Amino acid sequence: MPTVGFQGLFVRIVRVPERRRVVHCSGTAPPTAQWTGQQLVETFPWETAPKYLLRDCDAVSGEGFQRRVARWGMDHVLTAPRSPRQSAIAVRLIGSIRRDCLNPVLVCSAGHLWRPLASSFQYDHCWRTPLALAMDCPDTGPVQLPEQGSVVAFREGRGLHHHYERIAA
Repeated sequence: MPTVGFQGLFVRIVRVPERRRVVHCSGTAPPTAQWTGQQLVETFPWETAPKYLLRDCDAVSGEGFQRRVARWGMDHVLTAPRSPRQSAIAVRLIGSIRRDCLNPVLVCSAGHLWRPLASSFQYDHCWRTPLALAMDCPDTGPVQLPEQGSVVAFREGRGLHHHYERIAA
């Protein structure tokens, strides 16, 4: 993702498959293996790491990163080079983030990048209903009955999306 000053920003997204929820997102200028390992520590504190780690064969996941993952007892599952179907869910998530969230925004810095991403993730977790979850959101909310009022539309993500709630009159 290029910034206004044409500096490249790299974003690391960690997603758990159970409820299709993004649990960690951070960005930096050129990433290093040390930075990538630190993101893993911040994502899974207090030894709550999953059993498997699906990742690409990129240079950022170097020796130090692999040692840190091995110490936690996580098994590496590497995707084959030039095989986007092996990580189709991640590729689709990144494509959605680029299209819906980042294309209409001029990013100034890594800190500025976080605001549109946080808004997009909140919409995805609270309102988007994927078929894989039986049309339920990753963060399920209370059922709103017709007695609670009329349906009102709320804009999300600079008006690209809407969510609907019942509001008492």
